[in-house]
Amino acid sequence: MSYRALFAPRGAVGFTLAVLVARFPVGMSSLAATLLVTSLHGSYSLAGLGGAAALVTVALAGPWQARLVDRYGQSRVAVPAAVLATLGGVGVLLALELRAPVGLYLLGCVVSGLGPNTGSLARARWAHLHRGDQAVLHTAYAYEGVVDELCFVLGPLAATALATGISPLTGYLTAGTLSLVGVLALAAQRRTEPPPAGPVAAAASGSALRAPGVAALVLMLTATGVVFGTMEITTIGFAQAHGHKAAAGLVLACYALGSALSGVLLGLWRPRGPAVVRLRWALAAMTATLAPLPLAGGLWTVGAILLVAGFATAPTMSTSMGLVAELVPPSRLTEGFTWTTTGLLVGISAGTAVGGRLVDHAPPGTGYHVPAVAALAALALSFRLPRRSAASDLEETSGERLSVQ
Repeated sequence: MSYRALFAPRGAVGFTLAVLVARFPVGMSSLAATLLVTSLHGSYSLAGLGGAAALVTVALAGPWQARLVDRYGQSRVAVPAAVLATLGGVGVLLALELRAPVGLYLLGCVVSGLGPNTGSLARARWAHLHRGDQAVLHTAYAYEGVVDELCFVLGPLAATALATGISPLTGYLTAGTLSLVGVLALAAQRRTEPPPAGPVAAAASGSALRAPGVAALVLMLTATGVVFGTMEITTIGFAQAHGHKAAAGLVLACYALGSALSGVLLGLWRPRGPAVVRLRWALAAMTATLAPLPLAGGLWTVGAILLVAGFATAPTMSTSMGLVAELVPPSRLTEGFTWTTTGLLVGISAGTAVGGRLVDHAPPGTGYHVPAVAALAALALSFRLPRRSAASDLEETSGERLSVQ
């Protein structure tokens, strides 16, 4: 299946460009905020506290906001949410500049975390544009995984370049502006927006988290997030211990490169067999390729292992997102995508905390034992997923009914 079929529907390219603008700041916002806080107050603790406050907001408010999106439509919910998040970002800046009480700074951070999950909005649009065509949707989810990788690799580079080349304030304002402009541009793309389910239909379908298999999928992705979070901070500590802290970014880029390359190739491959079975194979490959990490004696050996391990990441993530569309009723699809993202973020935070403690209190590289164990836990949790759900049958029936109408 080629990418030409993916972008063939009218409006697909337009909404994709808008989403790219809105999603790029996801990879730069956290670092841009950290650089701003440390430049004005010299406190990494304050920056970390603000980042944690924003992340808690994302985890708690994200699924609720996504439920409103499914019920009332993307434009009616995403635009006010983006405006609120922008106002929160302005509040953070004012609190820092005026040296206001920490409580006001944290309040701004909380409000800044209310922005819409643009990745979930994009995946819901693909599911609407190509409903019923699993081959094209497979390509869509693989493409979205590549976009995620590019944003998380290029975003921090852009934030660093703007902060060091111009000023930390420039990086912070650029991230906020791109996010707001991107969401407004996406909201203007009405042709590709999924129709709202309405309050009655949305209420009748219940919470996406209650759909059979979704809770297990969220837990599985939480374990996967532990892989990512632990690996990142352990690599930074490992590089510093070997006297090459600046090279940590390049080593981590090897992992992202492997994932991006496999994502592009995955989008060209026509999937066979149940998605759950493919997911288990991907998780098994992730476990096997991460297992040698504790044996790595040097930084570039770590990079080589991560490059290979990255090839298992794209199949894991894209297949997981495809499973959301199978497990969750169409009227709760955005909420389903957001729950999985929330699980991933919680896992990344937990992995970062565990990895950070190991970096501080254990020999260099000790944290590399965690990713393979977490991947193995994710593999075990994948066996709690149904091979096929009633929701997928309902979606196919609904798609046929919609096509007739």
